[in-house]
Amino acid sequence: MHRRLIAPGALAASLVLLAIPASAADFSPGAPGAGDPYYPDAGNGGYDVSHYDLRLKYQPKTDLLEGTATLQATTTQDLSRFNLDFGLKVSEVRVNGKKAAFAKTGEQELEITPKAGLAKGSSVSIVVRYAGKPSEVKIHGFTAWQRTPDGGVAAQEPESSAWWFPGNDHPRDKATYDVSVSVPDGTQAISNGVLQSQSSKLGWTRYNWRSNKPQATYLATLAVGKFDITTDKTENGLPVLNAYSKDLGDNAGAARASIERTTEVAEWLEEVFGKYPFNALGGYVPNVPTSFALETQTRPFYSPKAFANGSNVSIVVHELAHQWYGDSVSVENWKDIWVNEGFARYSQWLWSEKEGEGTAQELADYVYANNAADSPFWQVKPGDPGPDNQFHIAVYDRGALALQALRNEIGDKAFFRILKGWPKDRAYGNASVRDFVTYAEKASGKPLSALFDTWLYQAGKPGKPAATDAGVARSAAAGAVAKPKSWKKIAATNSLHDHEAGAGHAKGHDH
Repeated sequence: MHRRLIAPGALAASLVLLAIPASAADFSPGAPGAGDPYYPDAGNGGYDVSHYDLRLKYQPKTDLLEGTATLQATTTQDLSRFNLDFGLKVSEVRVNGKKAAFAKTGEQELEITPKAGLAKGSSVSIVVRYAGKPSEVKIHGFTAWQRTPDGGVAAQEPESSAWWFPGNDHPRDKATYDVSVSVPDGTQAISNGVLQSQSSKLGWTRYNWRSNKPQATYLATLAVGKFDITTDKTENGLPVLNAYSKDLGDNAGAARASIERTTEVAEWLEEVFGKYPFNALGGYVPNVPTSFALETQTRPFYSPKAFANGSNVSIVVHELAHQWYGDSVSVENWKDIWVNEGFARYSQWLWSEKEGEGTAQELADYVYANNAADSPFWQVKPGDPGPDNQFHIAVYDRGALALQALRNEIGDKAFFRILKGWPKDRAYGNASVRDFVTYAEKASGKPLSALFDTWLYQAGKPGKPAATDAGVARSAAAGAVAKPKSWKKIAATNSLHDHEAGAGHAKGHDH
């Protein structure tokens, strides 16, 4: 762009020109993806959403979901059109009150063309009216919506929102939520955050939920069905709400015995990670055939099969740890999954240590010794595992091993200071693996790049010199280290890694 001097006589005319908006030619479409190397079509460019207001009606008998979604957003470029990620049939779109043209493109793109271009930095209100049966909508060959005998559930990772509301479906664009759901009397609707109100009229009951801190789209959840609900408050006054499907069968007792300890676990995690970052606590167990669990914000989702072998508080520890590591501090890109899963797994090791069932050091020794050098386990790089291995067991166990190596390198005082400082420093934002390495180096005053490179980025089992330096080489012989008492319960969460959706896309596991 060329800059030139303005002569005094032309000043008045130039001020008039400055008031004229850029021509339509200066406006361009927002990108149809957020630029994530693992999932190129996930999310969108050109705008940031600050709030979702979802007003829904769901009929369990037919799986019909009707909705009006209102998105408050700010443009990040001069936009001629933009995309939302969505799969259901749309009947009308309005942008700033005016009807907008729309079309479905690609697997999940709702392409919206407003009547006029949207200038960079503008506040934009987007209203989308829609209806459809989420369980029948396939994106990349699967649906993230699970039917249940008495309703339906939205819970998946890395994508789940496109089956029940239009949005910018990437963790980098976090927003607050109001979710209002009308369901037949006798049926409940469970979502994130705090239940603001509930009312009944003409055979339908409406539930109004609010999640008041930034939340990634995949962490938004909805469960409709018939639940037994328990409520309580923590000593600090946080509302606790747990919900259990009325037809969990033999798994009902074990599920309750685990999830009713949510408050206890959260209070312990506050000692490890600092103040709980959200406005509510809880969990829910719908009657679904899957076997995974997911850290849906403030109210984790648990499959009944997670408790098929009895109670397992370790699963609850894992999902609640994610409220700090994964929910409050979210991935920058999906390749940074270690900043979620490595820490959630390590929290299970710390719980084992607290319960006297095996220290984190003993668990690290066991993981190192029990995975042979030629095992595929060591070929996965937790720092950038690739989309097909994003939820591989190595991201969890080798990822936790990296944290034990860090703990041994810098000492407990600095290590636990980092575990608290990181989620406080990055609260409600996003971060990469490299961001954490930089933070740990600054907080500890030690160069740590080589350590993290060995444990997160190098294919192959670290040799005995590196393992000795990391304090995890009591024996190089597989099986020579005693199995910690907690291993069975921690390993029980490993079976929850089974892929129950499209390969290389949404995964079902103990996220």
